[in-house]
Amino acid sequence: MTFSIVGRCAETGQLGVAISSSSIAVAARCPWVRAGVGAVATQNVTLPALGLRVLDSLGSGSADAEESLHRAIHSDDWNDYRQVTVVDARGGTAFFTGKQALGIHHAVAGKGCVAAGNLLSSLQVIEAMTRAFEDTTGHLADRLMAAMRAAMTAGGEAGPVRSAGLKIAGEVEWPIVDLRVDWTEGDPIAELDALWKAYRPQMQDYLTRALNPTAAPSYGVPGDE
Repeated sequence: MTFSIVGRCAETGQLGVAISSSSIAVAARCPWVRAGVGAVATQNVTLPALGLRVLDSLGSGSADAEESLHRAIHSDDWNDYRQVTVVDARGGTAFFTGKQALGIHHAVAGKGCVAAGNLLSSLQVIEAMTRAFEDTTGHLADRLMAAMRAAMTAGGEAGPVRSAGLKIAGEVEWPIVDLRVDWTEGDPIAELDALWKAYRPQMQDYLTRALNPTAAPSYGVPGDE
């Protein structure tokens, strides 16, 4: 009931996750990013704490993606039900799928990315995602969204998807992109893509306002001078 991709931009060091699911508000539970540390997707029967545990392990500097995922998974008595993917700040990748994963499930590591899913229409859905990420240039968000569109073209989930999310960490400690479609009867990936295209021209303005309000551009609202 979920497919996702975690990825890293080798040029900027940005780390991100794009995800979609038949469940409501998937982005409230499943994508995790931390600047200069890593990106994690926790899915299938989700334990959100696994995302934090992986990032804490990576952030300690004592373990890479593989070891951090190993530590987190073995802290969970119900790991047979989990599916988790990781990319670290150096582009290292890792993934885990438990024996109780739902339906057709698959995970594939590509260059600086990992795609994974469960209750899929076919294994080719995940393979299409890593290819799209590797073949697309530009902003990390564009590459992640290209992977999500490729998944849908390849058949997506076995049933309709209803929610989606995009989360990216840059140089600051909070996510520079955190966009969500929590529920729709339409196409959440298309709606998320539209949100990203609307947000992208404003993204730097919000960072400037946070870091140096005196240099901030106009808010464009009544009373703003």
